[in-house]
Amino acid sequence: MDKIGFIKKDIYNLECSVNGKLRNHDVELVTEYFMAEQKKNEAFYFKIEGDGHDRFSRCFWADATSRRAYGFYGDVVVFDTTFNTNRYDLTFAPLLGVNNHGQTIVLACAFLSKETTESFVWMFEEFKKAMPGGEPKTIITDQDAAMAIAISIAFPTTFHRLCIWHITSKFSVKLPRDAYNEYWREFQKAIWDTDNKDEFDAKWNIVVTKAGLTDHPWLSSMFDLRESWVPAYARQFFAAGMSSSQRAEGSHGFFKQYISRRNSLMDFIIRFERALSHQREKELVADHVDAFEVAQCLLPMPMNKQMATLYTRTMFQKFEQELIESTACFLELKTEDACKVVFNVSERKNWETRVAEVVYVKDSDHASCSCQRFEFVGIICKHILALFRRDQIEYMPEKYIMKRWKKTAKCGLVSDANGKEIKDCADPGLLIKRSTMSRLASDVVEDALMSEEGCEVLSETLKSLQVKLKLLKDGPSNNEVGGSSSQTQYMKDPKRVRCKGRSKGVTGAKEKAMKRGIRHCRECGQIGHDRRQCPALNTP
Repeated sequence: MDKIGFIKKDIYNLECSVNGKLRNHDVELVTEYFMAEQKKNEAFYFKIEGDGHDRFSRCFWADATSRRAYGFYGDVVVFDTTFNTNRYDLTFAPLLGVNNHGQTIVLACAFLSKETTESFVWMFEEFKKAMPGGEPKTIITDQDAAMAIAISIAFPTTFHRLCIWHITSKFSVKLPRDAYNEYWREFQKAIWDTDNKDEFDAKWNIVVTKAGLTDHPWLSSMFDLRESWVPAYARQFFAAGMSSSQRAEGSHGFFKQYISRRNSLMDFIIRFERALSHQREKELVADHVDAFEVAQCLLPMPMNKQMATLYTRTMFQKFEQELIESTACFLELKTEDACKVVFNVSERKNWETRVAEVVYVKDSDHASCSCQRFEFVGIICKHILALFRRDQIEYMPEKYIMKRWKKTAKCGLVSDANGKEIKDCADPGLLIKRSTMSRLASDVVEDALMSEEGCEVLSETLKSLQVKLKLLKDGPSNNEVGGSSSQTQYMKDPKRVRCKGRSKGVTGAKEKAMKRGIRHCRECGQIGHDRRQCPALNTP
């Protein structure tokens, strides 16, 4: 300890001192950081706006890597806000996607002082300006009224899917306790184990009627919104196999390992970039594995070997599982005419026989299945694979191989709205220059350390160089505001806000009982005693 020269308290005091000096300069530092990133790579996009009183209100940013990723994986976006990430209580709003390895990727980020429809519309419009390739096919969010209106305005052609996990988790709160305990299993079967819309509607109405909840307002509202969250309705839209925004929740948990509510905006961005680099490193590792290794095939079939060379390892494992399960499927001819053939494909699952309908169109050589797995996940289902086996189709037709799941998904150019290529990193010549100058600087420092005079000469020279470089840096620049251009008008730091996500919400009877410390008896469900004192058990 005596050789270190400082203790933990000294580090804390230094941090407090630095934070004190930087107070009221937070937005200025963030703006300069964004401008520096943009100077390194002009594909870096950012926008900062004030509240009309020259004070920071919101910002949006997306680096070149994220913008390129949207060009390849922008068909599905997961959006969810999170809190407790900065000292101003600004809402952090990352927009996320899924890459060809099934990993979560960051497409863009925003800080918002208000969670209003106007704020979300502004963020989505900036997202559209920054991203190549138009609107996403599907966006998944939780149930937020302002968010839903904003999506309908900014993305009129995008399917807005509601997170099924958020909805199903409310059943225990919204329904009467007895009704929930008795009928929750039946609600689950109606939601998850129905193959078509009519079947869901019938099962739902039967359960609701049996439970005596036909006039229940929350259940009625959820039934009216069924097209946005029930699998039987929503799986016709591609969503990379996702039916909830749990991926966003997991991403928030990952990033919160690096950040805290005490961070300034600049602290947050530095820590966030560090976490983002770790996340992207995992993607590079997966790319490396797929580039130099071929997954082992459990089934020695030509189609299986074909897909092992095309799909990433994660996606190949999902495909191979479908191929294995197809061996247990049995086809039965249902109808046939000059244009198409319809088969019933049956399988035994959980002691029940499940039947899917496969339609094979003769002229177009196209097959579709009632399970709609290919439409929803992008990987062909076991029912169609069973049909291929019957017809001895040894290799997968190209139309059933989705590019976004292939090892080569990131091959090709990505251009912005102006036709300019979005490059993933800065000019490699800059990296070479940086490496050369770093080695030179290291050698100079080592030579200067040999004598006191050398240290003084180097110190004075560096200070002189620093002044000259600052003059070069602060020379004439483009002062246009907005888009991916530079912004030089610094705003005041934001005031601390209170987001609606952290406000005191409406709680159900279950939460109220837990807060009061009241427990229900597990035997009779009544309040005021536990199972040991239950009158139902202790009655002679």
